[in-house]
Amino acid sequence: MNGIERQLLDLVLEALQLALYLCAPPVLAALAAGLLIGVLQTATQLQDQTLAQVPKIVAVYAALVATVYCNCAAIANFTARVFAMIGQIS
Repeated sequence: MNGIERQLLDLVLEALQLALYLCAPPVLAALAAGLLIGVLQTATQLQDQTLAQVPKIVAVYAALVATVYCNCAAIANFTARVFAMIGQIS
């Protein structure tokens, strides 16, 4: 495997890690909200589907708002590295 192929594989790995980094906060927020609402519904024996979905949506939105600046910076850094690599390859 030559240097260019290795750089591209490293770039793909970094892109997948970045995707995981970007989607982790909303997914974990939805998981925590769903677990909390599930416990509360079980304790109160109130089984309403709307009650379960609204807190998850709010938690995901809050997680996205809380991490928007970090996410934008990570995307900008990754994009800059990709463009720099394109200049090196050609």
